[in-house]
Formats: sequence, C-alpha cells, structure tokens
Amino acid sequence: MLTPQDDLIGHQTPTTFDHVESSDPAWMERLWYTGHPVPGGDLIFDVGIGYHPNRNVMDGFAGVTVGTTQYNLRLSRRLRPDPLRTRIGPMEFTVIEGLRHHRLTLDENESGLRFDLEYHATMNPHEEAPHFRRRQGRVTENLMRAQQFGRYTGWLEAGGKRYDIGNERWLGQRDHSWGIRAEMRTDEARPPVTYYPPLFWTWVTVQFEGYGLQWFFNERAPGDLIYLTGEQTLPLGQKPRRDLLVESVAHEVTWADDPLGQTLKSAVFELKFADGSQRTVQMRALPARYFLKGGLYGGYKGWAQGDDKGPLHIEHDQWDLRDPDTRRTARTLADQVIEVRDGDQLGYGIIEHGVAKGYPGYESIQQHPGM
Repeated sequence: MLTPQDDLIGHQTPTTFDHVESSDPAWMERLWYTGHPVPGGDLIFDVGIGYHPNRNVMDGFAGVTVGTTQYNLRLSRRLRPDPLRTRIGPMEFTVIEGLRHHRLTLDENESGLRFDLEYHATMNPHEEAPHFRRRQGRVTENLMRAQQFGRYTGWLEAGGKRYDIGNERWLGQRDHSWGIRAEMRTDEARPPVTYYPPLFWTWVTVQFEGYGLQWFFNERAPGDLIYLTGEQTLPLGQKPRRDLLVESVAHEVTWADDPLGQTLKSAVFELKFADGSQRTVQMRALPARYFLKGGLYGGYKGWAQGDDKGPLHIEHDQWDLRDPDTRRTARTLADQVIEVRDGDQLGYGIIEHGVAKGYPGYESIQQHPGM
C-alpha cells in the first residue's frame, strides 16, 4: 500500500515502502535506546520498537531499573493500515534529524512509566561488520546493525518519582538493525528453547570525552573468534578512520559472587586496532542493570517478538531483582552500566555478556544460562 514515505526517494525494490525484499517472517527492523546518569550508574532506561512487516506486527517495550526494582512495559499492534508510523498506543519514536536528533515519548498509561526524552548524537555511528549465517542451506541471519553514542535531555517518571534529565549527566547509546535476524528463544513457557553451543560473547559501548569505543565478539574458546566488530568512533562530523577499527580482543573477566546468575564485577580487555596500536582498558560494573527479558528478548511467558497480539495489546509488570524466581526468569541477557578507564580517560557505557555451558573458561558461572 502507498504511504507518505513513498513520496521520498530511496526505494530499494519495485514495490512500496511497507514491503521488504524478503518474505521471510524473521525479517525485522529494530530501534533501541538506552541511557543512564553518570558517574553514579544507579539507574538505566531501555526502550525499543520492532517492525515485523511480514508478520503485520509492530511491538516494543519501555523499561527502567532503579536500585533492585525493574519496571517493564510491553506493547504490540498490528501494522496495517498504518504500517510505517513508529507509534504503539502511548509510545512513539520520532526522528527529528537523521543521525543527530531523535525524540522518544511515552504518554500516560497504567504502568506508571512515562517520559519525554530527546536523544542528541555526539559521535559518528559505528557500522557493525556484516552478520550472515546459513544453517542447513537456509539463510538464518542476514542483518545490518549500527550503534551511535549520544546524550539525553527531557524527563522520565518511574516508581512514582520524576527524574529531570540534562545532557551533561545523562549519557547513552542507540542501536538500529534491519534484515533477517536469527531467532532467539529462551522462554521455557514456549519451547523449544534455542540451544547455544560453548560460547563467550560481549557487546560493549563506552563513551569518553571526545571519542567512543565499541566492540562485539563471539568466541568458541579464548582467542577462537567466530565474529568480531569494533571501532574507536570520532565526534559527529569528523571523517571516520578505518585504521581505528578493532582487529582483535583478549579478556580477563572477574565475576561477582552472585548465586542468582552471571554477573560481571570487573574486566580487563586488550584491544588491537587496524593501525597496529594496542590498548588496555579496565572496566568495572556499576549498579544499574536492565534485564532484556522484560522487553521480550528471547520471549516472555509465551509471548515472542513479532507475535500477533491483536489490534493493540499492552501489559506491564514490576520485578524485584532480589527474588530468585525472578532472576531465573530474567536469565542473563541485560544492559549493565559500566565505568571504563582508557589510559587517563574515564568513560561510561554498557556491556552485554554471556558464557554458554562448555566454554573452556569462566567455568564458575556456567551453572547459570548464558543468554
């Protein structure tokens, strides 16, 4: 169907903008944002929208962790007859200026979460290396993804408290991906659960004064990388430098004494760049962590991303992260606020991580799920 977006140039296929080049139901596009105050790192918000054109669904979430309480809101609507508007019920995302200025709003709703946030980019985006996989002859992943650092202004309400957000103290990052995405199922209420072979992975984004660092890798054993992407990003508008791409990563992670799950305490990463330089960065975890299961990553209580929940469906809940049953449900995948030292520079960002059973290292935490 024709939409106002079809008046813009940029079509990639001989059809309207509400169709994509593949009919694979796994084709999706996702917008994701997170932000946190520094240096305390005692609060984090996560928000995202998923576009599933071959399933006629748009879904999304908003979440905030304050202390040991995580607030979750999950939303879904059918795409058509309004397929390209990034709004689900009370939540809407607006691109004011591409790669520079976005707005995220959540109006009054029963969850108690509300916000009016503006994202202001500070660094050039990082385009991840291509994600492409085949399994038994079928393409199971063919994905483009990019991240970008920024600061936030506006306000946020959670747990009956309002937070005024100023861009000098509130850092964050955003992510935009599109294509065929490998299915991740960790919801035991809706088997089969995805099997993960022995694996250690981390996804890190850190913002310093005047530059950013990001890297993402998967490895079967220490040094046996099956995927790596990373870069030192420069301030917005400066010409990117290919010699600042990350070419190798080594790590030494210290895990917290947490009987409820995999929790990073501190880490040292050795990064080697395309220009031949090497850098040692030291990381420590800060208190705030948002478990992405609350936003349907891996599915939750029988609801998976892309499921048709009707014309409009909204639900919310509140998690006590000290509760063992909640932590078992939340599993490992989370956005954890971190502080990172790079030489004389101190930066802040997030890490996602996981160690799957059988990885030859970090055995002490492998009784907990890696995703």
